[in-house]
Amino acid sequence: MNPLGRSWLLLSGFVLFYVIYLLFGGLVFSSLERPVEEQLRRDLDALKRRFLNQSCVSAAALEHFVGQVLAANRYGVAVNPNASSDASNWDLTSAMFFANTLVTTVGYGHTTPLSDVGKVFSIVYALLGVPFTMLVLTACVQRLMYPLVAAPLHQLQRCGLEARPAAGVHFLSLLTLVLLCLFAAPAAVFSALEGGWSFLDGFYFCFISLCTIGLGDFVPAAKPEQDFKQLYQVAVMVYLFVGLMMMYLLLRTFHKMADLHGLTTFLQLPRCEESDQEEDREPIVENGQSAAAAAQKRPSYNSISDR
Repeated sequence: MNPLGRSWLLLSGFVLFYVIYLLFGGLVFSSLERPVEEQLRRDLDALKRRFLNQSCVSAAALEHFVGQVLAANRYGVAVNPNASSDASNWDLTSAMFFANTLVTTVGYGHTTPLSDVGKVFSIVYALLGVPFTMLVLTACVQRLMYPLVAAPLHQLQRCGLEARPAAGVHFLSLLTLVLLCLFAAPAAVFSALEGGWSFLDGFYFCFISLCTIGLGDFVPAAKPEQDFKQLYQVAVMVYLFVGLMMMYLLLRTFHKMADLHGLTTFLQLPRCEESDQEEDREPIVENGQSAAAAAQKRPSYNSISDR
């Protein structure tokens, strides 16, 4: 197998292992947390019945009841009788969604482990999952550097633009594409699916999520009566992965443009490492031409900055 095929096979293995890792985390979190959640629901129901059976409620009993209700609500268990008793925050898909927000460091905080074992597992799972997720995102971005960065820059230069203007036009074009495809369009979808969200709420959620801030004031698929909730959660997980990958690509592009304009040198910052273009394209070798000579013809930020 040629180096390009091995590279893409390795990347496919990384992505597959990432999905398996999320599935494994979802299974473990669901098995650990769902029984604790169900016990919390039973305890809250019993507390509610005892509270309603009291003929005269004291101030201490009222404060205790309100405190227990607020504590249960913090873990996603509501006392509202209209809430579906079958809806769980720790079914397999919801647990995978939690695992995804954990390893991507988004961390909405709408669902947190209830048990001590679950908290310990979260630490171990994140210790392994966060660096592995960064590794997978980096590997994906490296494969996208040629088709989305080097090749468009080469085409702009062939159209007559100098290196620095070409880098600026390319970055603004990529930024516009990201804003439209990863912020505006998903914001419209979220505002339509969530009902109570405005377009601004959806755009705000996209920004908070893809910047890994994760305030948790807006969380998709949080309503128990959400239509196609499991499919919706899987789609959001895919969106988060693709969105984080494109944000990382945008940051790398900006860093490279800053290198080209001398901004990193002026601020005495390290230059962005050049990605290996050998893995991004098949080598073009004709009439006994060496691979090294063919590689020199490929456009990159190095060749652009030297002109």
